[in-house]
Amino acid sequence: MAKYLLLIAALLCTGAANADNSKAHTPTMVDEDGFKEPLSKLKFNPGLDQREFERSTLNALNVYDPMESWNRRVYHFNYRFDQWVFLPVVDGYRYVTPSFLRTGVSNFFNNLGDVPNLMNSLLQLKGHRSLETTGRLLLNTTLGIAGLWDPATAMGLPRQSEDFGQTLGFYGVPGGAYVVLPIFGPSNLRDTGGLLVDYSAESQINFLNVSKVSENHPEIWALRAVDKRYQTSFRYGQMNSPFEYEKVRYVYTESRKLQIAE
Repeated sequence: MAKYLLLIAALLCTGAANADNSKAHTPTMVDEDGFKEPLSKLKFNPGLDQREFERSTLNALNVYDPMESWNRRVYHFNYRFDQWVFLPVVDGYRYVTPSFLRTGVSNFFNNLGDVPNLMNSLLQLKGHRSLETTGRLLLNTTLGIAGLWDPATAMGLPRQSEDFGQTLGFYGVPGGAYVVLPIFGPSNLRDTGGLLVDYSAESQINFLNVSKVSENHPEIWALRAVDKRYQTSFRYGQMNSPFEYEKVRYVYTESRKLQIAE
């Protein structure tokens, strides 16, 4: 009886070995992407430590900033000015004015801003955007009563932002060194020059006679500055990071590249 059991066990082992050999000669099925187990192809650096990771991250955020020491001082000034002066004024403005009045003020100044938007769209040969901005100016200045309302957006003509810094970038002018402007915040040499051109153009065009009237009524410029800060959602310190200066610098630089490329 024992001999029969040993014979059966030997036959089973021989069958299992033959089955394994048959599987060894079966062709391997290749994935559609050309290889199996893609994770095995990844190369990891076993020596990567936290300090190396932080250095590589900071290099990725690197922006040409030869005036960094001065820019950081201005950034700190802007931080404190915003905290102690600008935001309290904005909060007071929000407290004493109803929402519909604040919306009307924002619409009015945005309508004025569409004048340099149109000029720069034309300079960049953006025909479709130029037509949309022209339509916005016509609708908001007439039906919107000098821009106090914004019927153009409701009609499918959203506001587009174009400035002379973007126009210079469109024609290949590099941004140059990063600059932090007092009150205005992050910029660069190209965009700072563009800001001056936009301001001069708006003054010369004198749309709705606002620039002329503002010469004798500086409170209009003050209201425009408060409204601009009111519409800006950025708050210093909101990133809760010791590298906020580097992050703001990087985000500004990359966002300008995207605006120029669109």
